[in-house]
Amino acid sequence: MIRLLLIFLLPLALNASKILSYNIYDRTDRADVMITFDTPYEGIIKQSISQSKIVIKLTDAKIESTKLKKLSSKYLHSLSITPMSGYAQIVASVSDSVTLKASKTSDAYGLRLRFSLKAPEQVKEPVSQNNNILASLPTKKDGEMTQSYYIVVVILIVGIILLLIIKRKAVPKNKQEEKKSWLFKDNQTTDSLMENNVSIRFQKSIDNTNSVVMLDFGEQSYLVLMGAGNILLDKFTDNKPVTQEDFESILQSRHQELDEFLSLKDEKKEPLQAYKERAASISYEA
Repeated sequence: MIRLLLIFLLPLALNASKILSYNIYDRTDRADVMITFDTPYEGIIKQSISQSKIVIKLTDAKIESTKLKKLSSKYLHSLSITPMSGYAQIVASVSDSVTLKASKTSDAYGLRLRFSLKAPEQVKEPVSQNNNILASLPTKKDGEMTQSYYIVVVILIVGIILLLIIKRKAVPKNKQEEKKSWLFKDNQTTDSLMENNVSIRFQKSIDNTNSVVMLDFGEQSYLVLMGAGNILLDKFTDNKPVTQEDFESILQSRHQELDEFLSLKDEKKEPLQAYKERAASISYEA
């Protein structure tokens, strides 16, 4: 009977892959055990986990004698490989948080056993709590949104009204400043000056459009160049000209100044015509 059993198990023993060697590689994030076979390993790998131990059964694998290795790794404390009837048993002493992943090489001559920490499970409770919190938050009703919209519109309208009021208050001040300078406004005629209680003491025409006028207003007299634009030349309080000769003398003393004012007015009004006249005079002199 025993002979018949040995004859029956002999082919299985002949087909079993023999473990030639094993190497342990301790890494910072894992510990790998590399097992090498003499033939491609085609057996089944079975795994069972108990307290602080992982038991691996390699069916159709054999080893000559028991191997034991103690380690100081935080993933793998000790490893033993024991020959059993029809399989090889590997017992690994590990921490509670260590898991095992077994994988064969592409040619099946090698087997890798990787010991690493378990992946942290996703905590679902905080997420559900957040969802509950969001669901419990009060939401604004349509009526409240409409009321907020009206409030914003009212604030904008009030702001625009305030800007218009400030602008209107600023404009009259500018107009009052313009009224204060009525005596020297541009394009003011002699008749309009008379209407404003201004008397003309002396007057002399310079050309077809400009004249020099001595005006009396209050206790002061003003020497004004009148024409397309009025220019205040001087004012007198005590030494006012009394006769026409005095007025002519003042004009003679300001002859150069009057010429400069007239040239500036010509350049401002008709710069092209003034340029032609200057060019013609220069060519004539040459």
